[in-house]
Amino acid sequence: MAELIEVKDMEERVILIAVGTEEGTDAAASLEELEDLVDTAGAVTVDKILQNREKIHPGTYLGKGKLEEVKERVWELNATGVVCDDELSPAQLRNLEEALDTKVMDRTMVILDIFASRAITSEGNIQVELAQLKYRAARLVGLRNSLSRLGGGIGTRGPGEKKLEMDRRLIHERISQLKSELEAVKRHREVQRKQRERAHTPVAAIVGYTNAGKSTLLNRLTHAGILAEDKLFATLDPTTRSLELESGQKLLMTDTVGFIRKLPHHLVEAFKSTLEEAKYSDLILHVVDSSSSQMDMQMHVVYETLRELGADGKTVVTVFNKMDQRQEEQLPRDLHSDYQVRISARTGQGIEDLLSLLERILRNQNVYFERVFSYSEAGRIQQIRKYGELLSEEYREDGIAVKAYIPAELFAGLLGE
Repeated sequence: MAELIEVKDMEERVILIAVGTEEGTDAAASLEELEDLVDTAGAVTVDKILQNREKIHPGTYLGKGKLEEVKERVWELNATGVVCDDELSPAQLRNLEEALDTKVMDRTMVILDIFASRAITSEGNIQVELAQLKYRAARLVGLRNSLSRLGGGIGTRGPGEKKLEMDRRLIHERISQLKSELEAVKRHREVQRKQRERAHTPVAAIVGYTNAGKSTLLNRLTHAGILAEDKLFATLDPTTRSLELESGQKLLMTDTVGFIRKLPHHLVEAFKSTLEEAKYSDLILHVVDSSSSQMDMQMHVVYETLRELGADGKTVVTVFNKMDQRQEEQLPRDLHSDYQVRISARTGQGIEDLLSLLERILRNQNVYFERVFSYSEAGRIQQIRKYGELLSEEYREDGIAVKAYIPAELFAGLLGE
C-alpha cells in the first residue's frame, strides 16, 4: 500500500527573485531581508536571483531572458515556488504562474502569512484577516491557481483556501463585517486612552524596525515576560506595562508591531488602531539595532512610517540597542531625535542611563510646584505622590510644605481652594 504524504509537512523550497531599479546595494539588502522573512514563514531559500532593470516589467516582473533562467533553476533545484521581493499586480501574478509553471508569491503574501501565524488576540486576528482578504480580493484568480499547486505553505494560513473560494461578494461582505468589529475595538481603545489621560499617567510608545529588540527592552524595563525571539515580527499584539522610576514617577510603556521596508499598505491600514498608540503617546522610544549594516535605512523606514501615521512631531528618544554586538568603533547618531542613549537590552548595559534620561524628560514635561497645605488638605499630597514627583514635604505648625513636579493639568486643581 502506498504511503500517504502529508502535504503540509513537505518542506517548502523557494527561489527568491528581485528587480534592482537603482544603483547601489539596496535591492540586494532587501533580498537578504526577504530571505529572513521566508525563513520566519517556515520555508527554505534554495536560490536568490537579482535582475537590474530600468523599471520592473509591468507584465511579468522580470524580463523574458531572466524568466527562462528562473524557470530552469526551479526545475534544477526542485523548488516548490518562487517569491518576488515586491507586491505583484494580479496580472503579474497570473503571468508569472503561467511562465514559470510553479507557485508564485510576493513579499506582501509572506508578511501577511507571518502575521497570521503570530496573531494571538482577537484584535490581532481581526486585523490580519482584514488585511489578507483586502489583499486577496483583487487576486482571486491567480491565487486560486497558486493554491491548487500546493495544499500548504506560505499564503495558506489565516483565512486560507476555503475563504478564497468564496465569490467576491462574500469576501466583501466579510471585509465589511471585520471593519465593523475593528471599529468596536477602536472605540474600546479610545475609552482606555481617555482613562489613561484622566489618570495623568504619561505614555511612551516603543517603536522600531522589526527585530531591533523592542520586546527585549520592555521585558528588561518592566519584567513584562513577553516573547522576545531573534526573529522578524516575533511579537505582533501590542503590550502595555507600567514602569515605576526611582523618583516614584510612573510611565506606561507600550510595545508596537515592528516596521519593515515595503510594509504592505493593507497592513498599515488594518493595524492603524494599534500603530496609533505612537500617535497618542507623550513620548516615543525609537529602538534601533545598532549592529545592523542597514541601520540608517531602518531608521529612515521608521520615521517614514511614523509620518504616515501622523505621529511625527513627538519627543523622540533614539535607543541604540545591541551595542554589545556593534563592530564599528564610531558611535551611532540620529540627527532627527531629541535624545539619544546607547544600550544593550540583552546584557543591561546602559539601562541606568536610559532610566535617568526618562526621569529627566518627564520632569521637564511637568510643572515645578511649591505650596503649604493645611493638615485638612493632606489628601492632595497623595495626588502629587500618585501622579507627579514629590521632592520634599515638611511638617510645620502652619501646615505641610511641599515641593514637587506635577503634570500641568493637575496644577490648577491643586492651587484651588
